[in-house]
Amino acid sequence: MVIRETIGRAGLVRRLRPRATFREPEVPNSYSNIIAAVVWWPMYLATRLGVPGSIPSGTLDIFLEKGNTPTWMMADKSTPMSEAPMLNSPGNDKAFQEWKDEEKVRMKKQLGLLEGVAIILGIIFGSGIFVSPKGVIMEVESVGLSLMIWVLSGLLSMIGALCYAELGTSIPKSGGGYAYIFEAFGPLPAFLYLWDAMLIFVPTTSAIMGLTFANYVIQPFFPNCSNPDSAVRLIAAVTICFMTFMNCYNIKQTSKMQNVFMFTKILALVIIIIAGLSYLLMGNTSNFENAFEGGSTDPGKIAVAIYSGLFSYSGWNCLNYVTEELRNSYVNLPRAIYISLPLVTLIYVFANVAYLAVLTPMAMKASNAIAVTFADRVLGMMSWSMPLLVALSAFGGLSVPHHDLVQLIKGEHIMNMVDLLTSLVSRMCFVGARYGHFPEMLSHINVKRFTPTPSLVFLNILSLAMLCTSDVYVLITYSSFVESFFIMLSVCGMLWLRYKRPNMTRPIKVSLWVPIVFIVVCMFLVFVPCYYVPYEVGMGVLITVTGIPAFFLGVV
Repeated sequence: MVIRETIGRAGLVRRLRPRATFREPEVPNSYSNIIAAVVWWPMYLATRLGVPGSIPSGTLDIFLEKGNTPTWMMADKSTPMSEAPMLNSPGNDKAFQEWKDEEKVRMKKQLGLLEGVAIILGIIFGSGIFVSPKGVIMEVESVGLSLMIWVLSGLLSMIGALCYAELGTSIPKSGGGYAYIFEAFGPLPAFLYLWDAMLIFVPTTSAIMGLTFANYVIQPFFPNCSNPDSAVRLIAAVTICFMTFMNCYNIKQTSKMQNVFMFTKILALVIIIIAGLSYLLMGNTSNFENAFEGGSTDPGKIAVAIYSGLFSYSGWNCLNYVTEELRNSYVNLPRAIYISLPLVTLIYVFANVAYLAVLTPMAMKASNAIAVTFADRVLGMMSWSMPLLVALSAFGGLSVPHHDLVQLIKGEHIMNMVDLLTSLVSRMCFVGARYGHFPEMLSHINVKRFTPTPSLVFLNILSLAMLCTSDVYVLITYSSFVESFFIMLSVCGMLWLRYKRPNMTRPIKVSLWVPIVFIVVCMFLVFVPCYYVPYEVGMGVLITVTGIPAFFLGVV
């Protein structure tokens, strides 16, 4: 039995809003409501009795209050901002005006500046810091240039976050980059973003986390040689499939485990920084002598090194979704970005100084798991703890989709990321399906477990396909190239909307030089690597271009 969002059009049920008060359906008192009730009550009872079926993500914001009993929001609760129609969508002017007139329910603004900074730190900190340092040092080949790349990546993330803060507050729609590109340039570029997000961004990140987990699990057993490639891929595949099963079967258990994963990530990073800086302060400074000697000045290598650096800053482009929870948000959000991004950059630079104090660039390039090699040098008998902590951190990363899905959520506490998994995956499919850009099947959620099973299985298959290589840095380059292009397109859309709609409401408006500098750097990152890594760039372009006939055959 399929319950469709169109039930709400008769006036009985509105789209559902998370974290709100729910109640049982009331007896309708109008002819339109009676007609809707004839359809609604059998579906409602079927859901109560647990009849097998699926629910499209028009009702994806269903939450369980007690046990497995579904509850539904009634007509007196309005559609959340993130569910509003696109401003640029044909035929949606009336719908948008109705949403604007009815919008009354709002999340209580209860977080101050410090809480906002803490949330942003929680979004950005990830397992990439245990992977990316090797990718950076492989390309630039010197200590000094490596640290400069990390500072530059942090600065670029901060500038980009400010641009996205303006975009997110002036175009408050579900879909993140999809919504921004749709608003500025129309359906085809937005479809291509959605196409690449589902075929490249999300599965590639899952594959990277799976391979990271596998490398850190295997490395202690092969301390003096390379990890067996087939074993790494097999363990990564099993891990990805297991986490997909867990996310399909019981999202609550995955949510509970996430607290442990977050703790292991922070603990591993703290241990690395303290141990490395202590080692450095004891007089072991030889690795920092002639820090720029032997460094590469090839623009292609520098661009690919920045790709690896930016991978660790993933999440900066969803910081505007803190807005609804912050007091005086349009003032505190830019301040939170100004505080949190430099703080993340400082922590990441300290972590790399710690790595480089203990390991030479050659040793980092030779290691399959740099945190394990680091621990073997400085932690002595406690070195066993590092592969365990990092492996758990990467394992937890598999339960949270790519940052481009995170940005699709609005109106919930962002720190509780796994509680949002259902919405993260389903809402991307829903936003695309709402405009005919995605198969409706992928927007369904399981009627019993309220998990986006079709989407998760689909992404699992694509993630396994990404294991055609065990080189995580090839995957980072391949994904980052395409992602950089669409981020550049989103910010170009911001400039275009300033020209096209100068009177558009912009609660946050950055100086003109900020998006211009960001676009110039993004152009460098998109076009310069074409000659240095033509295979990765070619694959990204090929998959993107295949979306064009798919759009005209399946959408138009």
